[in-house]
Amino acid sequence: MKKHHLRIPGPTEVPEKVLSAMHTSMLNHRGEEFIQLFKEVSEGIKEVFQTKNDVLIFPSAGTGVMEAAIVNLFSPKDRIVSFPNGVFSERFAQIAESFGAIVERIPVEWGQAVSPEIVRERLAKDKKHEIKGILFTHNETSTGVLNDVKALRDAMEDHPAVTVVDAISSLGAVDLKTDEWNLDIVVTGSQKALMLPPGLGFVSISPKAWARIEQSRMPKYYWDFKAAKKSLEKGQTPYTPAVSLVFALKQSLELIKKEGLTNIFQRHITISRALRAGIKALGMKLFVDERWASPTVTSIDIMGYEALNLSKLLKNKFNITVAGGQEKLKNKILRIGHLGYVDEMDIICILAGLEMVLEDPNLYGKGVKEAELYFERGEKSR
Repeated sequence: MKKHHLRIPGPTEVPEKVLSAMHTSMLNHRGEEFIQLFKEVSEGIKEVFQTKNDVLIFPSAGTGVMEAAIVNLFSPKDRIVSFPNGVFSERFAQIAESFGAIVERIPVEWGQAVSPEIVRERLAKDKKHEIKGILFTHNETSTGVLNDVKALRDAMEDHPAVTVVDAISSLGAVDLKTDEWNLDIVVTGSQKALMLPPGLGFVSISPKAWARIEQSRMPKYYWDFKAAKKSLEKGQTPYTPAVSLVFALKQSLELIKKEGLTNIFQRHITISRALRAGIKALGMKLFVDERWASPTVTSIDIMGYEALNLSKLLKNKFNITVAGGQEKLKNKILRIGHLGYVDEMDIICILAGLEMVLEDPNLYGKGVKEAELYFERGEKSR
């Protein structure tokens, strides 16, 4: 009977209004009612991307639209540069390789941010402009690192490579100005900050990217951007859409618009900083330097706490679900998601849970108090 507290980086909790929208009766996905709905959400999602570019919507996981970006932009043997600093930035590189691209990895230590200097240095050597694309991950979910995409794009200067950005765990929670920052492709998924269940993938496409799409020779059928754009002009999709999720998307966009993007970004910054303050008050070590710590996921170094199995205790005692580390960070970090439908009391809850599973009564209230003080200071400064 315990309420479930879902504190992973995705899927995230979904507002009741969004869940209720999914119970709308099914309708003809080629009929006028759905056409008007799809046109509305296709325009509305542009505001979240901060773009006037086309935004295509696919029934897809985030990885699907990552693949879609690769197969529509590039051709076999194209040279692509990647700066992997975690599981998902590495995944992007692997997808490109699987379709025959030549991927040059410039690895960055996990837990560190990609620096503009290494981007500038590599592209300065590309005198013949052999590099066709650059892969950036805005928010590396596996470590809790936020890469400064604006600075990375600025470091490219006037290099003609297309910029492809994975914003799956950041878009809608962290400021990302697609047009102003001159980003060619940005992809995201429904199950993160957009406050939806999994199942929708989104991709924004610049005019420069469309020109590259015309030249692409990688195989695609379901992911064909040109087919999707042709259908979008009629308010439709090439194949059966996820109708119930589109109803939910309309509701989530209304909630986002009501709160306002600026307020949403600030909310995520505030709750992430309060959480980290509370964690430090408990004597625990953050895995990521606060200079590039993510506003949507926080990683805790749990070396020394292995015997406690913190994630299992949180689940069994309080029905709080957190995420562990992946691959080489397995059993080394604990990841707490705080994005989308999340507020101050969610942070108080996870800190209270941590205090009680650490098996030290002297810690009771310390993390919670520090977070409360942070929230209070924030309220007074408004």
